[in-house]
Amino acid sequence: MCRGIGYNLTAMPNELNHDTQEEAGMEVHQFWPLVEIKCSPDLKFFLCSMYTPICLPEYTKPLPACRSVCERARAGCAPLMQQYGFSWPERMACERLPTHGDPENLCMEQDNRTSSAGPGSGNGGSASSAPLPAAAPPRPTRPGGIPAPPINIARNIIQDIAGVQNCALPCHGAFLTPEERGFAAVWLALWSGLCAASTLVTVTTFLIDTQRFKYPERPIVFLSACYFVVSVGYLSRSVFGHEEIACDGPALKSGAQGPGACVTVFLMIYFFGMASSVWWVILAFTWFLAAGLKWGNEAIASYSQYFHLAAWLAPTVQTVSAYVAGGVAGDPVAGVCTVAPDGIRSFILVPLFVYLLLGTSFLLAGFVSLFRIRSVIKRQPGAKADKLEKLMIRIGVFSVLYTLPAGVVLACHMYETALRHEWLASLACPCLTRSRPLYSVLMLKYFMALAVGITSGVWIWSGKTVDSWKRLWRRLFGGNGGGGHGGGGGGMVAGVTGVSGGIGSTSIKGVVGRVGVPYPPAPGPGSALLPPGSVASASQHHLHHHVLKQPPLSHV
Repeated sequence: MCRGIGYNLTAMPNELNHDTQEEAGMEVHQFWPLVEIKCSPDLKFFLCSMYTPICLPEYTKPLPACRSVCERARAGCAPLMQQYGFSWPERMACERLPTHGDPENLCMEQDNRTSSAGPGSGNGGSASSAPLPAAAPPRPTRPGGIPAPPINIARNIIQDIAGVQNCALPCHGAFLTPEERGFAAVWLALWSGLCAASTLVTVTTFLIDTQRFKYPERPIVFLSACYFVVSVGYLSRSVFGHEEIACDGPALKSGAQGPGACVTVFLMIYFFGMASSVWWVILAFTWFLAAGLKWGNEAIASYSQYFHLAAWLAPTVQTVSAYVAGGVAGDPVAGVCTVAPDGIRSFILVPLFVYLLLGTSFLLAGFVSLFRIRSVIKRQPGAKADKLEKLMIRIGVFSVLYTLPAGVVLACHMYETALRHEWLASLACPCLTRSRPLYSVLMLKYFMALAVGITSGVWIWSGKTVDSWKRLWRRLFGGNGGGGHGGGGGGMVAGVTGVSGGIGSTSIKGVVGRVGVPYPPAPGPGSALLPPGSVASASQHHLHHHVLKQPPLSHV
């Protein structure tokens, strides 16, 4: 009898203490003749609300029919029942039900614009419209005038979900099953924990031996520091809980303002996430200066204050703009706060695309310069470019480890932005084909957003890192410090000559005739000499020694 009533989930036992639907069905069918003769258009809806009460996964309290529904059903059918010697059942007394409009006790009101036509109607019967919680007016309706059961939200919050006014998404979203939500929590905790551990090791290694990390690879340290804060932002969900950060009661938080857990987590994830993207651009740019324009680390380091200004100012402007625009909202999957769906295009897609394009352009330009150096070396008799090729491979791997995850994250955001309206429309209107986001795409997005932080320590995975930690251990717990300090200097673009370098330093035997006798650099910014451990000095050394055949000058 209740099939097609407007909802498809019911809770047992009901208010009449029936444990199963079969038990409830046997009793409610004694009212079937009254439903058939249509003594009241509200009777069927009222009976179903009593015997098969609606169940909302995100609303744990009972949601009975409103008193007005009961009174209309009783007014239409009680006189007919009395003619046959029956009275209105006491346990269905209308006085026990909440009144429509009571904000403390929600109830369902029948839509009077449609009728609850029974099977005997001329068109074969039509299902009654879906019931509504008695929330603040105006009553939410689905597109096409079909009412929907929304989540009751605060009266000072105005939201519009798929054209439904004063309506909000549930706290945990409307598309994931409980099992999927549970896996998402474990998935995020796992990768954010690994990201935090990896970036913490990178930053700590830098603090132990700061002289080892010079430009152009020093931005890797700041990139790792940003990802550490981002990972802590995601881990906060495991500490404080999904509801505390991303939810406003039963509804998903939207338009968050003022101090609070939501805004704090938003700053940690969005601000430092964008800052990491800027540091990636700076990393690619400084590498281009060293490899392409033959700048030395001193010359690059002299502009470090401008790098910091760009890396922190651009994300600040973006974050303030998103906050002022009310673009801070809860993420129903991750349980954190980030940019609201309406602001993804302006505050995430456009900046990420610009940063990725700039960084990739500088990387490609630097690679072109290295290939030219490699071709010059290979043309010389007896010269070997193996070490340079290994350096190029290492830089290429690191580039892929950033550009691939960043590109995937960008694609996932584009996927969500393009199809979000379709998903919400199918949720709001049952006449549309049910559509939902691909769960695998959602999980891939969060993994790739943290993967860069996990792999950012690739440049410290060397014996020098182990030596640095050993020295720290000896200083903390006594014993001889042991061993001299390893040669500082460039890591990412260092070590093409025979000079001892830092991270990833190598030497090319049989190429450079005399180690430690650098040639005069080309005039560069700040009149800084090119360090002998840089790609710039290496390339200039090879060109002078093998092509121009100039004699070495005196030591600098």
